[in-house]
Amino acid sequence: MPVDYEMLIIGAGIAGIGMACRLQQQQHKRLFRQQNRRKRKHIKQKQKDTQRFVVLEKRADLGGTWDLFTYPGIRSDSDALTFGYSFRPWLDHRVLAKGGAIKNYIADTAREFGITEHIRYQHEVQQLSWSSHSQRWTATLKNHVSGEVFTLTAKFVVGATGYYDYEQGYRPHFAKEEDFQGSIIHPQHWHNVNYDDKKVVIIGSGATAMTLLPAMVDEEGEQCAQHVTMLQRSPTYVASVPGDDYALDWLAGKFSPLSKKQAYKLLRTRNVLMQQGTYRAAVYAPKVIKALLKRGVKTELKGSGVDIAHFTPAYNPWDERLCAVPDSDLFKALHGNRADVVTDQISHFTKTGIMLESGNHLEADIIVTATGLKLQMLGGAKIYIDGQAIDIGSRMTYKAVMIEGIPNMVALFGYTNASWTLKIDLACQYVMRLLSYMHKQRYQVVWPQAKTAHSEAHTQPDTVMGALTAGYVQRAQHELPKQGDIYPWRVTNNYLSDRVMLKYRKIKDNWLRFNR
Repeated sequence: MPVDYEMLIIGAGIAGIGMACRLQQQQHKRLFRQQNRRKRKHIKQKQKDTQRFVVLEKRADLGGTWDLFTYPGIRSDSDALTFGYSFRPWLDHRVLAKGGAIKNYIADTAREFGITEHIRYQHEVQQLSWSSHSQRWTATLKNHVSGEVFTLTAKFVVGATGYYDYEQGYRPHFAKEEDFQGSIIHPQHWHNVNYDDKKVVIIGSGATAMTLLPAMVDEEGEQCAQHVTMLQRSPTYVASVPGDDYALDWLAGKFSPLSKKQAYKLLRTRNVLMQQGTYRAAVYAPKVIKALLKRGVKTELKGSGVDIAHFTPAYNPWDERLCAVPDSDLFKALHGNRADVVTDQISHFTKTGIMLESGNHLEADIIVTATGLKLQMLGGAKIYIDGQAIDIGSRMTYKAVMIEGIPNMVALFGYTNASWTLKIDLACQYVMRLLSYMHKQRYQVVWPQAKTAHSEAHTQPDTVMGALTAGYVQRAQHELPKQGDIYPWRVTNNYLSDRVMLKYRKIKDNWLRFNR
């Protein structure tokens, strides 16, 4: 009995759309070759007749993260040149792109590559069941519009859901929070919040908090808070980056021999090398990078009256993510009289704000709990192989793309120390190489196995997210697939070595098992 689809892609965010585009590119090339051999038929008709994949999206629109988050100032925390797809250059001069611009870019890419008609919105994948007998996945779906629950079958599944729970963020309970008479809002559930001329306390010190603060006190915005306090339990490393980069216009200018495409590739390479160089320096010379970051913050805070201790963490750079702010917007806000930062512990909430353990009280009309994310795999779908429930959190990740012992499935993860899309792009290309190899060799099934006749990989504590000590990663240790102790089960978070591994190394190795 034939399957419904060759590939089922879960998620219509930047990873899912990227994977679908790669499939379309391969299909177009194959059909073009067929057209040259058979002049009587047309590519468009062939594409219409071929149902290779479907993209299942739980939400009502595409974009993933960039559709979910709508809080003020929402933006990327990595540069646009590497955040965009390699096959569709992002030519905007803005370095840290706004959330709305990113969503538009994803939507434009989906339209350009003919992906839009393959997306089924408000379809949640609740369960994935693999049958070794029929060599297929059966996905149990719920249509959130009609309420119907039904199944689809596919040869291959791609998990492109990211790594966190879209239904709820991490939200700790605070003592006596029910006494607070104002509004308590998590950024993940920000919808038309009126903060104009209000006193706001943001609990948190991550990228979300540092984005919210300058945006909420921007006097040129639609709303402007009376005062915003960023309340942090501990400091975070922060570095300012230029808000705009016009190097692309200069390199591909009127008198330049380079095309825009060539200039884009050159600048993308420059940014990749800078990212990787900075990260490696932080790993191997943490004291040097720490001193440079501290010096930069000291310069930014000069004359503000803000103590540099608020931006001097106890951990080394990149033990947790480093926050980038465009054009020093966070520091500029702290120079004004509408914003400040407090490092302290929360004792309890009061009717009018937050009482700190130091005895100080923060007045607030609105409290924003930018306390982090709640992580989950495959959008919360349950996994079964031949009727047996599978605990993904107990298994290792192979090349940070596949999962130990799970056939015909990949789970796409991006980088934590560089642009998310860089790794997604490499992983999607690897998947296409894998499928091409299987097609040529007439294999139907592939799965990674951690034990061979010559060696065995052993599970390590670190997850597919790397060695990050961030709270949201530590809280989800049981959810995420683990690393192994040897290649290719170890996650390097190194674009250059990953590029070699995923684009150029042979597909068949001692760890992959194939079945016809």
